[in-house]
Amino acid sequence: MYIVDMSCISAQDTYNNAIFEEGVKVHTEPQYWAIEPKYKKMVPLNLLRRMSKSVRMGVGTGIPLIDRFKDSLDGIIIGSANGSIKKSISFLNQIVEYDEGTLTPTDFIQSTSNSIAGTLALMGKVTGYNNTHVNNGIAFECAILDALLLFEENAAQRLLLGGVEEISQANYNVDSLRGMFKEEKIDSTQLLDSDTPGTVSGEGAALFVVDAKPSELAIAQIVDVAQMTHPTTDEILAKANAFLKRNGLTTTDIDALFLGYNGDNRTDYYYKNVQETLFPTQGVYTYKNLVGDYYTVSSFAVWLAANLFSGRTMPQEVIQKASTKPIERVLIYNHYEGTQHGFILMNKINR
Repeated sequence: MYIVDMSCISAQDTYNNAIFEEGVKVHTEPQYWAIEPKYKKMVPLNLLRRMSKSVRMGVGTGIPLIDRFKDSLDGIIIGSANGSIKKSISFLNQIVEYDEGTLTPTDFIQSTSNSIAGTLALMGKVTGYNNTHVNNGIAFECAILDALLLFEENAAQRLLLGGVEEISQANYNVDSLRGMFKEEKIDSTQLLDSDTPGTVSGEGAALFVVDAKPSELAIAQIVDVAQMTHPTTDEILAKANAFLKRNGLTTTDIDALFLGYNGDNRTDYYYKNVQETLFPTQGVYTYKNLVGDYYTVSSFAVWLAANLFSGRTMPQEVIQKASTKPIERVLIYNHYEGTQHGFILMNKINR
């Protein structure tokens, strides 16, 4: 599967790739809010004011891509565990407030996770395959698997693929009560070295136009994906080795790792164990210190890796350990709260 175009909205200035020229924004609050572009040039105002934030971000990243490939897209696949969670909560509150009477239809329509893919399909007139994966911390990995299977079955040749998530204050409060986020105030430059329980919350959207076959447009290749839930550390190591073996590789064939370190000392050892046991000499890149942690943050990691393959200089803040050789192949490893784990294998396109 080959990435031919991509777009990203995140807590960094990624929409116009300014992050690579102007540097990284330092966050000091526990919620890393997305930096959104001006949507009015691409979305009519009467539609824009009715959209939830996740739909806005999905449309902002997706519609420009659809416009460039509108005659060749065979479908849309989105990973979004929470979807338009604010609209869901608003709709549920209305049920109580109006005693199940006359409710606002907009909140109902946008209360489901598939509202992002549905809105993109309606606005972009993409009438093919349309699917949304809501598998929490491996939602984007499942979306990748869906795309790979469609390509393998020759059911599609070009797809819009991505991950979208928004911060909901209600969900943030619940997650805070169960200890997911840090109690102390810490800025993003110190996050990965904090060595305390909890992490920080993030949001964003990263969408990709992917092709079944290579072409001159190809930016990077997504080779394969794997997921697992509730594994032991030994099972994770075994899964990583098996994942590489089924792609005809060994650990020495990986040039760099993109690891989801998030500063939570209760779960960061998963990454450290994989890094030190299987890939002790490889370069290591991080990404959650830029955009926070959320269900589909691995989509941002794919966007970052694809930019690395395109020749962009990575911000110093993401380089935990510099690579000693040219980077041709990377392994992205991410987990969510130590329960759901995903691997994504990517290759550079050599022309």
